[in-house]
Amino acid sequence: MSFIKLTDLDLAGKRVLIRSDLNVPVKNGKVTSDARITASMPTFEHCVKAGAKVMVMSHLGRPEEGIYSEADSLAPVAATLGEKMGRAVRVVKDYLETPPDLADGELVLLENVRFNKGEGKDNETLSKQYAALCDVFVMDAFGTAHRAQASTHGAGKFAPVACAGLLLAEELDALQKALANPARPMVAIVGGSKVSTKLTVLEALSEKVDQLVVGGGIANTFLAAAGFPVGKSLCEHDLITTAKALMEKMTARGATIPIATDVVCGKKFDENEPAIAKMASEVSEDDMIFDIGPNSAQALADIISKAGTIVWNGPVGVFEFDQFGAGTKAISMAIANAPGFSLAGGGDTIAAIQKYGIYDQVSYISTAGGAFLEYLEGKTLPAVAMLEARAKD
Repeated sequence: MSFIKLTDLDLAGKRVLIRSDLNVPVKNGKVTSDARITASMPTFEHCVKAGAKVMVMSHLGRPEEGIYSEADSLAPVAATLGEKMGRAVRVVKDYLETPPDLADGELVLLENVRFNKGEGKDNETLSKQYAALCDVFVMDAFGTAHRAQASTHGAGKFAPVACAGLLLAEELDALQKALANPARPMVAIVGGSKVSTKLTVLEALSEKVDQLVVGGGIANTFLAAAGFPVGKSLCEHDLITTAKALMEKMTARGATIPIATDVVCGKKFDENEPAIAKMASEVSEDDMIFDIGPNSAQALADIISKAGTIVWNGPVGVFEFDQFGAGTKAISMAIANAPGFSLAGGGDTIAAIQKYGIYDQVSYISTAGGAFLEYLEGKTLPAVAMLEARAKD
């Protein structure tokens, strides 16, 4: 993978347009989680320090395209960004009609790209309007790199120079390290409610990893495939043959999908539901499996402790309810203490990392959900392909 990096360029006096992912939660006009803003700060600071005229653009929420809405304005993001930078950050609305006039070292936020007609469809006219704003286009939004849109893909195609920002370059380096030439043994933990939504990821990883740990509702389908009763648990019975085939394929090449030997059940999905640990073979017809049991958690912790590379996407139980969180907590702690390179991504995974306080003990935490999964699947991300093509110009 070769592309121009932001750090390769002289930015003094240049008009720099950065596509960031500042799609953060906003409640009552205030940003409630600034993790994505924080992750983007090194790129902003690098450009400001270099004396560039910096324009930052991002989407926020899902407004009707082409129509301005106060609720989806980037104003709250600008307020938070201003606090972090120690200076006011203005939001520019009509930048397509009147390109902003900036001083060297000044940074402004361009209003929500989804207010522009043609953004989602990668419209060429709009892409060229974005490109005309700058001397250098910086793609730094890994979270949207899997979407070919005017601000993520088209703008970079037509800009005089297109490069990867610090965050995007770091994300791609971490993914390369974990997937292109991983230290062995390689372990992937894939949790989630349904096999169907993660099937392509499971299939792609089943060819690469030494152990493929399945968790959450996905694990129930594999438990059923291994011949265990799953009661009323979330389980995709129509995918049992697929799960069996994946297990057989991995066994044939000396790899494994570890199956839980004990589980934690409840009768209904409720935060006050008592947790009952039992052997996997003893699940009754009215049981719902909500977590792996202590023996299985210990077995997985042992696998993780010996891993050279760990890729983590998704919890192994309903960790939002503490009584069903022991499995995910055990996995989290094992990853935190493992000497191997660990890469984690996805919203629920980050929520678990925050809940168990292991943020600084995971080697790399991806800011993306969909793009992270598509990369794991081996799919080409349009924004990355654009950067690679531009590096050859």
